[in-house]
Amino acid sequence: MEKCRKIKNKYRRVVMEEDLELVRDEGLGSKSKLDRYFKISERGSDVKTELFAGLTTFMTMAYILAVIPGTLSKTGIPFSGAFAATALSSAIATSLAALFNFPFGLGPSLGMNAFFVFSVVLGQGHSWQYALTAVAISGVCLLILTVTRVREKLFDVIPFNIKMAMIAGIGLFIALIGLVSGGIVVAGQGTVVTLGNLKDPRAVLTLVGVFLTGSLMYKNIKGSMFWGIIGTAIIGFFMGVTKLPTSWQVIPDLKSTVFQFVGMDEILTPNMALVVFTFLFVAIFDTVGTLIGLGGKANLLDENDNLPGVTKACLCDSIGTIMAGFLGTSLVGTFVESASGIAEGGKTGLTALTTSILFVIALFLSPLFIMIPASATAPVLIIVGLLMVTAIKAINFDDITEGIPAFLTIILMPLTYSIADGIVIGILSYVALKVLTGKFKDVTKVMAVLAILFVVKIMFI
Repeated sequence: MEKCRKIKNKYRRVVMEEDLELVRDEGLGSKSKLDRYFKISERGSDVKTELFAGLTTFMTMAYILAVIPGTLSKTGIPFSGAFAATALSSAIATSLAALFNFPFGLGPSLGMNAFFVFSVVLGQGHSWQYALTAVAISGVCLLILTVTRVREKLFDVIPFNIKMAMIAGIGLFIALIGLVSGGIVVAGQGTVVTLGNLKDPRAVLTLVGVFLTGSLMYKNIKGSMFWGIIGTAIIGFFMGVTKLPTSWQVIPDLKSTVFQFVGMDEILTPNMALVVFTFLFVAIFDTVGTLIGLGGKANLLDENDNLPGVTKACLCDSIGTIMAGFLGTSLVGTFVESASGIAEGGKTGLTALTTSILFVIALFLSPLFIMIPASATAPVLIIVGLLMVTAIKAINFDDITEGIPAFLTIILMPLTYSIADGIVIGILSYVALKVLTGKFKDVTKVMAVLAILFVVKIMFI
C-alpha cells in the first residue's frame, strides 16, 4: 500500500511538472507570446533589451522628421503634409520589418530625398507631383524585382571579402555622419574636409556625448546608448544646444500630399524612365550594402554570409516606397542608423516594432522628438561606426585581387557619401582585377553582368 502511494505521488509530481512545462511552451502571458513570435530568447536577447534598442534606433533616426520635410518643402510640398508622410511611411515600413522579425528601422532616404528635391524638381524643373509619381512607380518596380527574387540573387553573388568590406565601409560612413552632424568634421577651405571649431558648443557636446556613452558601455549599463543620448541632450540644455520647442502644434495634415500624381502624358516619357531608373539603382545597391552591414552586425548572416529571408527584408522598403509615393515623401530605405539599436542588443522584430510605434507617436508629439539635438545622437553614430569597422579584420588583404576591391569599397563609401557608389567601384575593381590576373573562375555571370551595367551607367547616365 505504501509502495502504491509513493508511486502515485511520484506520478502526480511528474504530471504537474509536465503541465508546468506545457504552460511554458504554450506561451501563456504576454511576455511568452512576444518571446515565441519574435524568437527573443532563441536569439539571445530579452524584452527589455529589445525595447531599449528600439528607442535607441528611433532616437538616432528621429532627425529625419525635421530634415526630410524641411528639404521637401523647398519644392512647394507643405511641411505639415511632408512631416506626416515621413512619419507614417517610416512607421509602415518599419512595422513590416517587425512582422518579418528584423531589427531594422526604415524611413525616407536622405540621398534619394536630395535627388528628389535638387535634381528632379529644382534641377530639371518638374513639379513635386511628378517626383512623387516617380517614387510610386519606383516602389512598384522594386516590388516586382523583389517578388521575382532578382534582388535576392544580388546578395548571394557578392564575394565574402566585398561583403565584409561593406560592413566596415558602412561603419566608417556612419561615423562620418556622426562627426559631421556633431560639428567635429566640416568642409574645409582648400581641403575637402577639416576639423571643426572645437570651441563650438555643438562640437563640445558631441565629444562629451562620446565620452559619456563610452563610459556607460564600458560599465555594461543596460541601454547605454539610449541613456547616452538622453544624458547628452540634458547636458545640452546647460550649454545652449538643446532648446525647448517654440511651437507645440501637433495636428498632422496629409490632405495636401496624398495621391498627388501626374497624368499618363507625363508618365509615359523617356525622362520619367530615367528618373525611375536612377531611383531604382541607388535604392537597390544602398539596400544591398545596408542589409549586409546590419545583418552582419546583428549576427543574422548564415554560414555563406547571406541574410536568411532577404526577400522579406526587401519587401519592407518596396512597400514602404509605394506608400511614400502615395502619402507624399521620398523613397524609403533601411537606415544604417539601425546599427545603433543593434549595438544596444536588438536582435529581433520587437526592436523594429518599438521604433515603428514611436514614429506613430511622433505624429502627435513631434516637437518633443525634434527637440533632441544632432549633437546628442552623433556620439552614438560615431561609436557604432567603431563597432562595425571591426569587420575589416575578416578581409583577406594578402590576395591583392581581393584586397584592392575591398579597400576601395570601404574608403569610397564615406568619401563619396554613398553606399551605392562604394559598391559600384568595389565590384568593378573586383571583376577587372580577376580578369586581368586570369582568375576567371572567381567571376560569376551575375558579377560580370553587374560590372557591364555599372560601366554603362558611368559612361552614359
